[in-house]
Amino acid sequence: MTDPLPISGFADEIADDLDDQLSTLESLDISHLDLRGVWNENALDLSEDRIDDLEATLDDRGFSVTSIGSPTGKIGIEDDFEPHMERLDRALELANRFDTDGVRVFSYYIPDGDDPADHREEVLRRTEVAVEKADDAGVTLLLENEKDIYGDTPGRMRDLLTTVDSPHLRAVFDPANYLEIGVRPYPDALLQVVEYVEQVHVKDAEFGERGGIRPAGEGDGRIGETVAALRDRGFDGALSLEPHLAFAGSDYGYSGPEGFEAAAEALKGELESAGVAYE
Repeated sequence: MTDPLPISGFADEIADDLDDQLSTLESLDISHLDLRGVWNENALDLSEDRIDDLEATLDDRGFSVTSIGSPTGKIGIEDDFEPHMERLDRALELANRFDTDGVRVFSYYIPDGDDPADHREEVLRRTEVAVEKADDAGVTLLLENEKDIYGDTPGRMRDLLTTVDSPHLRAVFDPANYLEIGVRPYPDALLQVVEYVEQVHVKDAEFGERGGIRPAGEGDGRIGETVAALRDRGFDGALSLEPHLAFAGSDYGYSGPEGFEAAAEALKGELESAGVAYE
């Protein structure tokens, strides 16, 4: 029998306060979280005292960190790169501090009207620099198919993953982001990146509709089938709730406790229907 898949989530979609975040997760029997924002700050900007408080609270309440939800790569491809790598250095430090080997990253915004192919070499160069840092830190970068960046299509995602060709670069699979750019996540996108997927971001959408984010099973994401297919290939990564149900901005979404709870229950229903065990 295979082990159940862990359900995690971006707890800053619940609330800004840590206690509120953890209380909602506890009510849903979720003991993992993706660390991005807390106390009205990005985790990368927290003081050392705040980091100490965060670490102690998570330990006391029995939570583990699934990934560091860093914004690395969520800048323009022509923006200054070196200061951005300092942010990645901090994310890698936090990954080691919180005993997780995953840091979520992106692949840079392309100027409006430009052919993404014209920026391929610079995206690759920047990604390789970041992967080298991750390798040195013993951490894996989890590349998300965020819409409107270089790697928003499965073809460009696969090109990045295969060209860099490092065990320290793997994929986040986000069905809603594919749907919003008019790509069927299952089976079309999944077939192109399946062997690289180490984490699934759970939110749903209707095909080709931007901004209409829905709980799992209420769009065209076929999330239960996607997870079952990954499971059949030996996938044992986290299913990270990123509901975006109340407000979806360019950097994060806010769902509130009720929206987050609805998203969690919808995911559990999808998994049960697909025969996938979870914890």
